[in-house]
Parts: sequence; structure tokens; C-alpha cells
Amino acid sequence: MKNQVSIQGKFQYRLAGWKYSAPVRFLLFLVLVVIFYTALMGKLIPQTFDIQLGSTAEKDLLAPRAVENAVATEKAKEDAAQRVQPVYRIVALKNEMIIEAMFEKLQQINADTEVTLGDKVNIFKTVIQNIIDDHVDKQAKSYTASGQYNEPMLQEMRKKISEQQYRIPEETYYKLPRVAKEDLTAMEPVAKDIVTRLMNDQIMDAQTARAKVAELVNTSTLTKSTTREIVLELVRAAITPNKFFDQKGTDEAKGHARDNVKPVFINKNDVLVKKGDIITEEIYQRLSGLEMLRDDTSYWPKIGLLLITMMFGLVMYMFVKQSSLAISQNNAQLLMLVLIMLINILGMKLFSLVQNLDYPYIGFLAPTALGAMLIAILLDTNLAFISTVLFSVMASVIFNTDHQQTFDFRYGLVTLVTSFAAIFSIQRASQRSSILKAGIIVSLLGMVCIASLLLLDDHETKQTMLFALSFIVGGGLLTAVFVIGLLPFFEAAFGILSPLKLVELSNPNHPLLRKLLTETPGTYHHSVMVGNLAEAAAEAIGANGLLCRVGAYYHDIGKTKRPNYFIENQTNIENPHDKMDPNLSKSIIVAHARDGVEMLKDYNIPKPIRDIAEQHHGTTLLQYFYHKAKKIAEAENEPKPVEEADFRYPGPKAQSKEAAIVGIADCVEAAVRSLRSPTLEQIDTMVRKIIKSRLDDGQFNECDLTIKELDLVAKILNETLLGIFHSRIEYPNDLPAQNQDGAAKQGKRS
Repeated sequence: MKNQVSIQGKFQYRLAGWKYSAPVRFLLFLVLVVIFYTALMGKLIPQTFDIQLGSTAEKDLLAPRAVENAVATEKAKEDAAQRVQPVYRIVALKNEMIIEAMFEKLQQINADTEVTLGDKVNIFKTVIQNIIDDHVDKQAKSYTASGQYNEPMLQEMRKKISEQQYRIPEETYYKLPRVAKEDLTAMEPVAKDIVTRLMNDQIMDAQTARAKVAELVNTSTLTKSTTREIVLELVRAAITPNKFFDQKGTDEAKGHARDNVKPVFINKNDVLVKKGDIITEEIYQRLSGLEMLRDDTSYWPKIGLLLITMMFGLVMYMFVKQSSLAISQNNAQLLMLVLIMLINILGMKLFSLVQNLDYPYIGFLAPTALGAMLIAILLDTNLAFISTVLFSVMASVIFNTDHQQTFDFRYGLVTLVTSFAAIFSIQRASQRSSILKAGIIVSLLGMVCIASLLLLDDHETKQTMLFALSFIVGGGLLTAVFVIGLLPFFEAAFGILSPLKLVELSNPNHPLLRKLLTETPGTYHHSVMVGNLAEAAAEAIGANGLLCRVGAYYHDIGKTKRPNYFIENQTNIENPHDKMDPNLSKSIIVAHARDGVEMLKDYNIPKPIRDIAEQHHGTTLLQYFYHKAKKIAEAENEPKPVEEADFRYPGPKAQSKEAAIVGIADCVEAAVRSLRSPTLEQIDTMVRKIIKSRLDDGQFNECDLTIKELDLVAKILNETLLGIFHSRIEYPNDLPAQNQDGAAKQGKRS
């Protein structure tokens, strides 16, 4: 059995040993270099093939980048020109002026009594048509002079008006001389109104518009049938087409359509040559133009890429090595960094696969700030900044669509700006909604960056800019969504306690905290007070204040198993320890740390909080019960002396600053609470005495707290306690005699 335990212990040690193994560390950095190399290889090292003219393709050959297909482009231009509809233009002919001229002549001729009826009829037959022809000619000359319409279209206008000329019936001309002056006056506005209304429509066929005249005349204010008939015919004569075919405009539209056709490309990863195809001269030249022929194998590009990626890995190695972060020693955190980088680079590669010339800026949709945000939340802000620089360089290569240059600085700059924005906006995040807010900030700053870049290049269209801005907004939101989705995975897989997780655990509605509140209200209040003290002290020395506060909330959760054996929960009941053997009392008191760890494990509380619950007492001595046991032994003349080791907590001692600070705050809060009307001097003396006692007892030997930090912790605890007990402090001039009864109970509260 003993050998079995020994073997199991060695196996567990070896299993956990990888976290601090130097070979594993080297392997992880090597993996990081391989990831960088693989990600950039497809862009910086084009694949080549050993192909001869006239040979048969042994496999499908894919285009390494987009290349224009000239034949398909020309066909697309012709198709676009054929799809253009004929262009028609509306000409404002102002035909109401024809009506005015007609009625002016009617008034003038009918008023002349010397002209016979027959002559008037003949005059009207000539004058009315001349009025129409003169008006059209005058309008055409006016538009020719102004250049508003081209000459071919004006010729088309004259032609169509002439072809659709209306011939007034013969009997109408005999009625015109008999119309009285007052009737002409009444007829003119009606005729003008009808012409104006009809000519406001687009008229290609005048006959269609003329068919509407009868209805409009019959509904007018004219009451005499003769006047209505005359107005009907005059209006029909004045109605002409006003929409004409524009040959020049049509040709220009076809030219624009041809010009707007984008070149047809053989897209990246399209099949250039199918397996079994014969390599013709055309195919061979195309492959040569794409630099896909392996005439002379060159290893220099591969060596150059290897040097670049090794520099990337060296930058990460030097930063991690020289930092004071846990990742400098912990391979588990280094593995997490490698995974985050891998996920971020894979995201870039996936979005680069759908990047094409129709949507050249779809790369902005990639959540390139994902890695920086995860590293900032889970590891360290400065490490996130360094990683952002590498991500930016890689983005400028991965999303580059121009084979003539190695980097597309636009993607690198946008990645740099959005990642920095993500890091700054996610600092001190306390809720999951903070990630969504950070995603929105990423989108906004990304839009500003892209807009500035596109405005500098004034060749971009508004549609292209709109697409680019839309993509970056989507990229920011995708970043937030992926971070929210991946964060729980990393927290669970690597035992990372992010600020967001800590805030969730500090929720009073957590089952364990509700249990603590309802079953042990005294302990709950004590834990909250310890949390406030520990957080203030931790932040003063640069430790994790939020972890101290949340750890303090759970550090005494084990007391819920036997609440009445702890003095803060003994309300109006007798202290059971007064009648118990000190060894049994010690066992009950000591058990709360072990019980707390077991309860925290059952509820899947992260290890850093379990460590605080287990280590906050370290191996301190339960002095009250130790001295009580000694007195009993002396009174009963026990031959075997009471061993101090039997009345110590089992430990371990504090392994972190946070566990040590919670332990100090726990003891200080209990000790100060036991004082009646504490003074400033008493608090300061008590705090420093407790810290010195623990220091002398070696409780800080396994954590990296310095004497200077302990002094600062004492100062902050004094200031915080001053605020808590301010209303109960009596200043030295008014001090009564102090009652020291509470100090004796200190041991019972441990």
C-alpha cells in the first residue's frame, strides 16, 4: 500500500512537472515559431511545379493569386453594353405657348371685319400649322444654342413631331370665324390648362395623350358645344411628343457600362489546370506569369521567412523571460498564449480565404483584435501589446492581395489600432457586458482608421468605403462574440481566474455565499469586512485586490458545517468550547479550512480561491486552546507535556501574497472586533503585533512578501480600520479605562 501511494505521488509529480519543465518551454516557443511560419508560408513562398510544355497535368493546379482573364473580361463588357436600355430624354416644349399664339391670332383675325369668312378660313388653315411649326423650330434652336440637348436628339425631336402631327378637321376651320370674342376669352385658359396638364406627362405617342383631351374638355367650365369642339381640336393640335430617343446618350451609356465592368479574374484557388489536361502554350504562359513553374528551385525565400518567424519567436521569448509574470515560469500559461495566438491566426487565415476582388476589404471582417483582448484579460496587458505588434505584421501579410508588395500596411494599421483599442477598453473590466462595449469601441475606432485611409486614396468609390466600414463594424462585434464564447473555455481549461469571473463569484446570490449569509450571518459579515481590508491592502502593494476580496468572501465557508462553534455566530447562546476538551475544540476549529476547501471543490470554485481558504491560517498556533490544554495538563499533573505542534493549523503556509494578506486581514479584523472602544493607538499596536507575530512564526517564508510591503500593508489596514471604527473610537484625551476582556476571546475566533 505504501509503495502504491509512493508511485502515485511520483506520477502526479511528473504529470505536474511539465508546467515548469525547460524542455517543454523550449518546445512551446518552437511551436509558436512553426505557427508563424505556416501562417505566412502561403503568402510569402508561392508553390511551384515541375511542368513542361505539352505534358499532361498530374493534378489540379490552383491559382495562387487572382489573375485577369482578358477574353472573359471583353465578353463581359460586350454583354454589359447589350444590356443597356435605349436612353430617352424629356424635352420641355412649353406647348401652352402654342395655345396663346393660336388664340391671339383668332382674336386678331376675327376682329377684322374687312376679311371675308372664306378668307378667314383659309388664313386659319395656314396660320395654325405655322404657329406649331414655328414654336417647335424656335424651341429646337434655343436648345441648340444652350447646348442642353445634342443635335442628333433635336433632329429626332423634329422628326417625331412631324410624323405625329395632328390634322384639324375641315369643319373646325369654318367654325373658328364665328366664335365670339367673349367665347374666345373663356376658351383660352381652359385650353392652356389642358395642354399644360397633358404635357407634364412623358409622351412618346401623341395619339395616346390626345385621346384624353375629350374627357378633360367635357369636364371643363365650357358650356357651349361649339366652343368645346373647337377647344378639343386646338388642344389636340397643340399636343406633341416630348420624350425622344437619344442615340448619343445611349452610346455614352453603353460606353459607361463597358468601362464599369470590372476585369474578370481567375480568383485565388480557382482551378487553372485540371488533372489530365494538356499543357498548351497559353496555359504554360499563364503559369509562367503566375511564377508557378519550377525552373530553378530557390531556398532563399524559405530561409528569409524562417529568419522572420524566428525573430517573432525571439521577441516573445525575451519579453516573457524578462517579465515578472507567472508565465515566465509557468508553461501552462505559455501553452494558453500559444493557443490564443493560434486561434487568432487561424481566424485571419479563414477570412483571407473568402477575400476576393469583388469584396477586397472583407479582411476587415476578421476579428483580429480577438487575440489581444483574450491575452489582456487572461494574462497581461503588456504582453497583449507585444502580441498586437506581431498580429499586425501578420495581418498585413495574410490579407495582402497585391503580389507586387509583401505587406499591405492598411490591414496592419487597422489591426494595430483595433487591438490597442480593445486592450485599453477591456482593462479593469468587471462584467461580461464590458466585452461587448469593448467590441463597439473596436468597431468605432476601426471605422475612423479605415475612413482616414480610404479618404487618403480618393480613387475608392462610396460603395467600396461603405463595404469597408460595414466589415470593420462586423469585425468588432465578432471580436466581442468570440471573446465571450472562448473566455469560459480558457478559464476552465487553465484554471484562470479573470476579473470577470471574480466579479461573478462575488455575487451575493452565489449558492455558497447565500448559504454563508443564511446559516452563519456573523461569519458572512466578518468575511465581508475581511474582504474590504484585504482588497485595500493588496492594491497598495500591487497584488490582486479583487482576488483578495473574493477570496476573503469564501475563506471561512467551512464554518457553515459547524456554525455554533465559532464565536461570531454565537448569538444569545453559551460558548460550547467552555465545556469541551481543548483538543476537540482545536480539531473543530482547524477543520473549517479543510471543510471549506472540500465545499469549494464541490462547487467548482477556481483553485486560487481554494488556496486562500486553505492557506489563510498557514500553520499558525491556536494559542487560546494551546494554553488551555497546558493549564489542564498542569492541573492534572500529566506526565506528557502538551506539544505546540498539536495545536497548529496543518497549513500549508501562504504561497501567494494574496493568501498572506487575507490571513493578516482575517486575524486583524477578529482581533480589533474583540476590543471595546478601540483607540487609534490600540489598532495600530494590534495590527503591527499580529504582522510581526506571523513574520516571526515564519508564516511568510513561502510567499514573496517583503518587509517594506508588510509595513505598507499595516499602514493601509490601520487607515481602513480607522474608517470602519471611526464612530466608536475615543481619542486619547477622553479615554476611560479600557476593558481587556475581549482580547482573551481572540483565540476562540481564529
